[in-house]
Amino acid sequence: MGVTGIGGLFFRASDPDALNTWYRERLHVGAGCNADATGPVDQWSWSTLAGPTVFAPFKADTDYFPADKQYMINLRVEGLDALLASLRAAGIAVETRAEWDSPETGRFARIHDPEGNPIELWETPG
Repeated sequence: MGVTGIGGLFFRASDPDALNTWYRERLHVGAGCNADATGPVDQWSWSTLAGPTVFAPFKADTDYFPADKQYMINLRVEGLDALLASLRAAGIAVETRAEWDSPETGRFARIHDPEGNPIELWETPG
């Protein structure tokens, strides 16, 4: 059998503990989180709900995310408007553009974590 999904996302951080706390508090993701609150929660894993995952290398000169970053995290979300309102209330800059959204692919927004890493929030259609 081949690959069945993404098993983890690992990246460097200046302050891993603080960044982990930010992701857990602001986006409800990361170690010790469970998307549907029904399964076991542990300090090492994050249980996610089933859904599409896009794996897509981009050209080196793409302008889809900042040129000084090697990656952008894309997180599937439910209730995008409520999440964006809570992020804005916490003082987090949110970018949306009408041209990013379509009935076929869904709705998108962009934020950055405290270390400047780009995060795309994706609410799938329907």
